[in-house]
Amino acid sequence: MTDERQVADEGAAEGPSPAEIPDVLAELVARFPEAVYAPSAGQHTLTVSRDDYHPLAEAARDAGFEVCADVTCVDWFRRRPVRFELVVNLLSHRHRLRLRLLVPVPADDPVVPSLTGLWPGANFPEREVFDMFGIVFEGHPDLTRILMPDDWEGHPLRKDFAVGSVPVQFKASHKAT
Repeated sequence: MTDERQVADEGAAEGPSPAEIPDVLAELVARFPEAVYAPSAGQHTLTVSRDDYHPLAEAARDAGFEVCADVTCVDWFRRRPVRFELVVNLLSHRHRLRLRLLVPVPADDPVVPSLTGLWPGANFPEREVFDMFGIVFEGHPDLTRILMPDDWEGHPLRKDFAVGSVPVQFKASHKAT
């Protein structure tokens, strides 16, 4: 890797400084003083409580974030006091910005409001997070499993989910003993 490329990559990793916050994000931070702004991997991030999550998402949509690009989750099992962190990636074509919302979700009450009323495209990613992590999206129009069979017990991407095996029997092969 050339020195020039290393410098560019190092600069990208730092991300924007708080002084470089675009006006549209500065307005969101001002409206939600409990939200914590931090640059991360070249993107703007806001860590927000569950109570402020939906109102802040609605304000972001009204401020020009037209696309909910992704909804996913991180299981911080035994690494952080609050086990789950919901990660929502928003995109504004008008402002040419990305915004990542981080929402801590406790394991003993894994419920957050659904964003499907704001961005219908959040439907399937929310169902995937529900299926894989067990996070319940309150107000979701069809919160059912999307990847696992309906009778599956548990949530496979939780770090405490037991790793198991499914016996495979190939057609026309003798049964192994």
